[in-house]
Amino acid sequence: MLIIQVYIEIKSEHVEAFKTATIENARNSRQEPGVARFDFLQQEDDPTRFVLSEVYRDADAAVKHKETAHYLLWAQKTADMFVAPRTRTRYLSVSPDDRDW
Repeated sequence: MLIIQVYIEIKSEHVEAFKTATIENARNSRQEPGVARFDFLQQEDDPTRFVLSEVYRDADAAVKHKETAHYLLWAQKTADMFVAPRTRTRYLSVSPDDRDW
């Protein structure tokens, strides 16, 4: 499994629009065969900060995700909402075992 944590800060005037667009993207992403999990989190003490926790069955699934119509639409809708470019960290699953996802 490939787990990607994406860290995002959004301009305060765009928080609700960002949430709407990202909920739609997450819902569609969960339907992709290569996606084991796709979580969208908002920071409790700073509502302009978010995390996407994306779990892919393999690295190829992460590449294919960025080619989907719903991802491309999300990227277009949210392009001007970011305070700074989003950052990401890639992880490999240690536990649970990949077959237990």
